[in-house]
Amino acid sequence: MTIKFLDLQAQYRSIKDEINEAVLKTLDSAAYVLGPEVEAFENEFAAAHNAQYGVAVNTGTSALHLALLAAGVGPGDEVITVSMTFTATAAAISYCGATPVFVDVDPASMTMDPSQVEARITPKTKAILPVHLYGQAADMDPLMDIATRHNLPLIEDAAQAHLAQYNGTPVGGIGAVGCFSFYPGKNLGAYGEGGMAITNDPELAKRMKLYRDWGQTKKYHHEMVAYNYRMDGIQGTILRVKLRYLDKWTEARREHAAQYQDLFGDAIQHSRALPNRKHVFHIFGVFHDERDRLQAWLNERSVQTGIHYPIPVHLQQAYASLGHKVGDFPATEAIASRQLSLPMFAELTGDEIEQVVEHVLAFS
Repeated sequence: MTIKFLDLQAQYRSIKDEINEAVLKTLDSAAYVLGPEVEAFENEFAAAHNAQYGVAVNTGTSALHLALLAAGVGPGDEVITVSMTFTATAAAISYCGATPVFVDVDPASMTMDPSQVEARITPKTKAILPVHLYGQAADMDPLMDIATRHNLPLIEDAAQAHLAQYNGTPVGGIGAVGCFSFYPGKNLGAYGEGGMAITNDPELAKRMKLYRDWGQTKKYHHEMVAYNYRMDGIQGTILRVKLRYLDKWTEARREHAAQYQDLFGDAIQHSRALPNRKHVFHIFGVFHDERDRLQAWLNERSVQTGIHYPIPVHLQQAYASLGHKVGDFPATEAIASRQLSLPMFAELTGDEIEQVVEHVLAFS
């Protein structure tokens, strides 16, 4: 029997009646774009992350784009970020007409290395954009210190980090804006696309809401050239139901990670939570010099896996114009060449984890 990398059907079955009832109510209401369910979800999700305002949008990429625009990032500007991420992080910067300026990651956390940031700040720098990768929080205290000293907004890419914490504080509400994705495979996933930007700044919230809805102050009164980034009412309804289970699902992921860690011991390098950080394990990875052979080995034994991410952004053809080459960011490149994502979802069983570990350790 195949051990799935992710089983969205199992999760749906566990809450099917509740989801179906909520969706039917929304269909009856005809509140198909934004509406009361989306607004309620905005408030509840923001509150879960210690933020006052939520701005629900159609994708996590849109959340990043709106956050950068609201923070004043525009053509000719620079934004400091990492290459060890999905391309959407850099793409949102490019959408503003700005340039992503990469720094390497800390090998232990796989998130932005604060010691490299200050040297990359120039008069063109308009924001710092760390990524809470795989569900592990970036090292926020030193990053916030740098951002404060240089009067730069810090925008959190928390697409993979719902309910993750840094020193006891939920990510997303630490910087100026936190951006989340609700792509179906995320820890909190929609039944389609979705995203959210959260903030404690009422002016940023106001600007992001204008940017997401054609710049309208009221219907047909357009204050600025803007976008159609609104969340669908049905997705807001679904996410509102699923948010009630997120704590439970998060703890299940953390328990699965603990079982993986216990069974692997020191036999192979694997994902670990750093001190003072609550890792929510969107991804549980192992790291191996023969990653591709290991993946093929597991596939032959009906264990599904993934790679996050095989080509760092600075080596993607889309960003060739930046002039980067192999060797520019050694920690990032080492992770990209060695990382393999193992099955991880709340409904995964202990027996399945044992089988996965047995197959990994049998590889030679």
